[in-house]
Amino acid sequence: MFPSIEYLEWISGRPESATHDLGSSDLRASVQPGYTPVPGRLADLDDPPSDVSLDEQVADEYGVSPSNVLLTAGASTANVLSMATVLDEYRSPADADTRPQVLVEKPGYEPLRATPAGFGARVDRFLRTPETEYRLDPSRVESALRESARLVAVTNRHNPTGALTGRSALEATAEAVSDAGARLLVDEVYAPFGTVPSEDGAFGGPTAAGLDDVVVTGSLTKFFGFGGLRVGWLVAEESFVDRARSIAFHLPVLAETSVALARRALYNDEALLATQRDHVARNHDLLATFVEDRADLDGVVHPGSTFALVEPTVGDGDAVAEAAWEDGVLVVPGRFFDAPDAVRLSLGHTADDAAAALDAFGTVLDDLA
Repeated sequence: MFPSIEYLEWISGRPESATHDLGSSDLRASVQPGYTPVPGRLADLDDPPSDVSLDEQVADEYGVSPSNVLLTAGASTANVLSMATVLDEYRSPADADTRPQVLVEKPGYEPLRATPAGFGARVDRFLRTPETEYRLDPSRVESALRESARLVAVTNRHNPTGALTGRSALEATAEAVSDAGARLLVDEVYAPFGTVPSEDGAFGGPTAAGLDDVVVTGSLTKFFGFGGLRVGWLVAEESFVDRARSIAFHLPVLAETSVALARRALYNDEALLATQRDHVARNHDLLATFVEDRADLDGVVHPGSTFALVEPTVGDGDAVAEAAWEDGVLVVPGRFFDAPDAVRLSLGHTADDAAAALDAFGTVLDDLA
């Protein structure tokens, strides 16, 4: 039985209903509103040559072969498919101690623990702690691995805190996981978030692609802001991609229109990414200044991040989120990310909209004091 994913059920419909949205983390501000067939930023851009495929474009970005890439209907599908591929080889006995172990970061994104539980895995957690500003610690991962370990799932940037893990820490983590006979899944949808692009990464962010026993997932949703296309991918060694492709027949496929628009986006990615980095710079500065100036908020806004996990002193996460919602402000309760005392703030809209939303949230906090 697949457990319900409470966060996704809770957030459904709220961004559209909110007067001020501090819950959506994708950089959606420059996407044309309404039901238009072509997102505004793509309308006047050129298409690539007809012989250039989307999987070739993604592969080129990661420095791998197209045989290492599998396109999916969004990153969520890529994550589900990655987990299904890893766990497909194993059965789920009734004894929890003998079930395949999936190790997931804490605090963390709820689907990464709910989905493997639905596949019958034993889901354990390892900590990313505020004392280290939620950085990924390979030694914590290694110490939490069991003999039955099959998969370790992490996000980079870390969702919900925005902490960014560099290539060296990813390499150390991958080595520990591989030595234990398991695979590392790195959800990299937030990795490109930053103001200074990485020279050896993918889309300007660090990547774990190419490391042994690693599968990375990504999409055009978060940083590019093209969530309506539902275009994602996974990158892994060819044998894993072949197994995943077979399992993928059980899941939704990409629409041809989405593939065509994604090809256009990646053909013009330098210009699009530069615009999004400016967006990140403005919204990061707004969020960092807001948190720093508020004596009633405790938390770190990591460099280059437009979202953060913060603890209000005027109430727990649920109380603050409920009070904000009553005033038309959407913030996400931290309990969905294993942090009930906190809320996650995300600035995805224009700088003007984000500034107005922060002002409105500041009024909510003042009223709660």
